[in-house]
Amino acid sequence: VQLQASGGGLVQAGGSLRLSCAASGIIFRHYTMGWYRQAPGKQRELVARISSGGITNYADSVKGRFTISRDNAKATVYLQMNSLKPEDTAVYYCNADRGYSFWGQGTLVTVSS
Repeated sequence: VQLQASGGGLVQAGGSLRLSCAASGIIFRHYTMGWYRQAPGKQRELVARISSGGITNYADSVKGRFTISRDNAKATVYLQMNSLKPEDTAVYYCNADRGYSFWGQGTLVTVSS
């Protein structure tokens, strides 16, 4: 199983980034896909997830700014991040869950003030 995350980088506050996570080795459409993040010195936290049926949920801190979506044909999940804030700075991890979880390698997002 591979979850290949990409799209991170350095952006100014107020800017946007789009993360992508391409999955292989799983039947993608059966999995709930999620994005988590871990800031320095903090625990990993859920950012957003989307079920196999397309139901989404978000952390309160990103509601209205981030949008998660999936393309089952491409086995890819996306995270559109708008109005970025310095506190969004973290390593973002892709997760595939179906009772048991697989994790990607993470992509660093740095938001400068």
